[in-house]
Amino acid sequence: MLSKTEYQRYSRHLNLPDFDVDSQLLLKKSRVLVVGAGGLSSPLLLYLAAAGVGTIGIIDNDQVDLTNLQRQVLYSTSDINFSKAEIAKKKLAALNPEINIKFYNEALTTANALSIINEYDIVADGTDNFPTRYLVNDACVLSNKANVYASIYRYEGQVSVFNAKMSDGSRSANYRDLYPIPPAPDKIPDCATGGVLGVLAGTVGTLQANEVIKILLNKDGVLKNRLLIYDAIEPSMRVIHYRKKQETNITTLIDYEHFCGHNRTKLKDMSAINEISVHELQSWKNEGKDFQLIDIREGHEYEFANIGGEHIPLGEILSSLDKVNYTKPKVVMCRSGQRSAAAINALQQAGCDNLFNLKGGILAWGKEIDPSIPQY
Repeated sequence: MLSKTEYQRYSRHLNLPDFDVDSQLLLKKSRVLVVGAGGLSSPLLLYLAAAGVGTIGIIDNDQVDLTNLQRQVLYSTSDINFSKAEIAKKKLAALNPEINIKFYNEALTTANALSIINEYDIVADGTDNFPTRYLVNDACVLSNKANVYASIYRYEGQVSVFNAKMSDGSRSANYRDLYPIPPAPDKIPDCATGGVLGVLAGTVGTLQANEVIKILLNKDGVLKNRLLIYDAIEPSMRVIHYRKKQETNITTLIDYEHFCGHNRTKLKDMSAINEISVHELQSWKNEGKDFQLIDIREGHEYEFANIGGEHIPLGEILSSLDKVNYTKPKVVMCRSGQRSAAAINALQQAGCDNLFNLKGGILAWGKEIDPSIPQY
C-alpha cells in the first residue's frame, strides 16, 4: 500500500487518466538497474527516483570530474573527485527517501554482470563505450531482462528498448540485431575529442526514463524494434524500424574488449609505450635537448592551455605525418596521457619510433611544474 506521504508525493500521477494507485504500486515494487552514472543517467536517475521506482541500482566506478559538470547535472562542484555512484545515491535519497537505492562502486564486468542484473527487473544502459554496451546487451539476453538503451554524440541522441517481452512471450530484437559489428575503435571519438552538447544528455536521458516507466506500467508504445533518433539542432525526432535476426545466438559472456577490437588502438603490452614524466620533460627543456613535442589535443584545448609544441589533433595524426620529425625523439602529449598513448600506437604502426608518452599529460604539468596552467 501507499503511505499518506506517498499519496501526497505522487498525487499528480494519481490525477492522470489511466494511472491509479495500482499503477503507482507497480512502480514501487519495481527494481531498475542503471549502468553508468554520467550524463544520460543524471536525468534518468532523477526521474526514476522522483517517479517512485521502489529500488534503483547504480553501478559506476568513476569519480566526478570538473569536465563532467557541463552535462552531468546530478553532481555539483563540491562533488569533484568523489565516487559518482555514492554521490548519486545521496542525491537521490534526498530527493525521495521513500525508495531504496543501492550503489556499486565498481565496473560492470563479465564476472559480475549476471549476478547483479538478475537482482533487477529492467536494465537501463547509460554507458558511453561499446564493450560495456555489448556486455549489457548479452547479459540482459541471458537473463531475460529488457535493456533500455540510450546514447549521445555531439548534437544527436538515440533511444531504443532491446530484448523487451512481446505479447506472445518472445523477446524483441536486441542490440546485436541493430549493431551486429562494433565500429573500429579509431572511428569512435569520445566526449573529450568529439564533444557533446550538455543539454542533449538531459533530453535523451529523460526520453530513456520515459521508456523505463512505460515498461514498468505495461503501457503501449514502447520503443521495441524501433530506434528513436533525436537531432538537437534541427530540432527533429525520427523513428526507424529494425528487425530481430533469427541467427543471433548469445550463449555466454565473452571478452568484450577483444570483441570490440580495442587491441587495435591499445598495445597488448603497454610497456611497449615509453613514458616520460613531466619532470623529465622539464629537464629535457632545460638541457636544450633536441626533441619534438607533439600535442594531439583538439584545437580549443590547445588554445585554452598549452606548453608549446607541434599541434596535431589525434584525428589528423595519420594524415599529418609530414609534420612529424622521424629523426628526433618525440614526446606526445594530451590532457591526461590516454589519447596520446593511442596516438603513439598509430604512429608506431605508421613506422615511426623513438616516441615517448607524457605521463599525466598537461594536467600533470599544471599540477607539478607550472601552476599557472589551468586544469580542465
